[in-house]
Amino acid sequence: MARFGSSPLAFPDFKGATRRLILINLGAYFVLLVATFASSSALRIAGSLVFDPHAFMHGALWQPITYSFVHFGIFGTLFELLSLWFLAGFLEAFHDANWVTSLYAVSVLGTAAAALVLYLVSSTLAPSLLTNVSPLFGCFGGIFGLLVAIGVLYGDTQFLMFFVIGIKARHMAIIYAIVAVAMLFGQERLYAFAQLGGALAGYAFVRMAPRRGFSFMFSESWYGLRNRYYRWKRRRAARKFEVYMRSQGRTVKFDGQGNRIDEDADDKKRWN
Repeated sequence: MARFGSSPLAFPDFKGATRRLILINLGAYFVLLVATFASSSALRIAGSLVFDPHAFMHGALWQPITYSFVHFGIFGTLFELLSLWFLAGFLEAFHDANWVTSLYAVSVLGTAAAALVLYLVSSTLAPSLLTNVSPLFGCFGGIFGLLVAIGVLYGDTQFLMFFVIGIKARHMAIIYAIVAVAMLFGQERLYAFAQLGGALAGYAFVRMAPRRGFSFMFSESWYGLRNRYYRWKRRRAARKFEVYMRSQGRTVKFDGQGNRIDEDADDKKRWN
């Protein structure tokens, strides 16, 4: 974890996108935990929320989003949420909430996309690779994307691995990537390949995404499109008014923005 301020173990601020992501994941964990004790069908419902490429190809289109909110086991969930807190909190100190949220969402979707690609390729070329493969769950892909973003943008930042070993952010990201590559040769190949997909998505986001995130870009694009529509309506109304005034024996002119041109005022300026 990164060094914040004078203390290497200081927690980052719990605010903005970091707080929302933590609370949503924590709330989803407790909802599933309570539902498991209350109903025997809760595990079946949770099974429909994790990402299973086969189920996704047969209509479970919500799974690339919902799988990241499914958590099993208190210790694994605690580790994920603490990692999410440190990494998202660190990035939010330098970027706004929209940027951090967009990075996390792209990394989560990239993780699911990588798992789907491996499934499609393996089912065609090597079906044996899909034996004993478990569905994806948890926000590990989003966390890996955040870590890669820190490694790319703030690679010299000192982290404490396991609270003991000092290591730079870029080196930590490389170590995690090497471990994921090694896992490709084990039983967790889908998990490992998907994790690498989340890392690649995080890297692509850092290199290509707008500085203030996709949500800001889309909102700006929407407002720009809306303003262009209003300007077009103004020009069209101006042309109709010109035609109407000519039919009344009067001449009225408008400029390219739909603003009326006062020729009398121009004449007065020339003679004054």
